[in-house]
Amino acid sequence: MMRHPEHLGDEEGQRFTAVLARCPEPTALHGHVRTFAEILTTRSGQHLKDWVTATRADDLPGLHTFATGLEKDWDAVVQGLTTCWNSGPVEGRVNHIKMIKRQMFGRAKLPCVRRQPRRPIRWRPGTATEYL
Repeated sequence: MMRHPEHLGDEEGQRFTAVLARCPEPTALHGHVRTFAEILTTRSGQHLKDWVTATRADDLPGLHTFATGLEKDWDAVVQGLTTCWNSGPVEGRVNHIKMIKRQMFGRAKLPCVRRQPRRPIRWRPGTATEYL
């Protein structure tokens, strides 16, 4: 349901169609998920209110909860779905800083430390390592 229908194989597509044919709730859910995915990929946040209204009309409690969460910070959600700006680079940098902090306090697990690029240690005259 979360993958685009064009990316499903023949057998997967047939099984998915068979599941949708047996029950109306997954069919309605699939329609709402596809519409929301279209809003996300085309950055058309102005259609979000129509999507929330259509979601509320169906008896799908999971989507009702999701819609309520969107409405709590409506302005930010609409701006996030309409503008091309994002905080991805900043979040990546914050994640990197937190990882370094965990390493310094000894909380990083060995697999995390192994992924770190290793820099060669250079000896320079006049440093404290000269006397070790």
